[in-house]
Amino acid sequence: VQLQASGGGMVQPGGFWRLSCSASGFTLEDHGIGWFRQAPGKEREAVSCITRSRVYAYYADGVKGRFTTSIDVAKNTVYLQMNSLKPEDTAVYYCATGPCPYRTYYEYINWGQGTQVTVSS
Repeated sequence: VQLQASGGGMVQPGGFWRLSCSASGFTLEDHGIGWFRQAPGKEREAVSCITRSRVYAYYADGVKGRFTTSIDVAKNTVYLQMNSLKPEDTAVYYCATGPCPYRTYYEYINWGQGTQVTVSS
């Protein structure tokens, strides 16, 4: 039972990219979902989360207005659409289940391997 983030790559500043988070062994519809990222030498931080009810979505101040979390129930997949990317968005991105709107990483479980996003010209 875990999530797997995928779709990472290299993109130029100002560009856009979309990450996917697929679940194996359980249904995402029953869980709050969080997107986190960790840059070298920095602590893992919450980027976005969406509550189990899907009524509320959180976005970190640094990504608000640029990133959007969405869910495709039929595909059991969560997406993170990232627009107007900046070099400071460079990090390994992870998804996990947890008690959104709480967004401290140790409150989340079902972590999978992350996916690297590099924003560079």
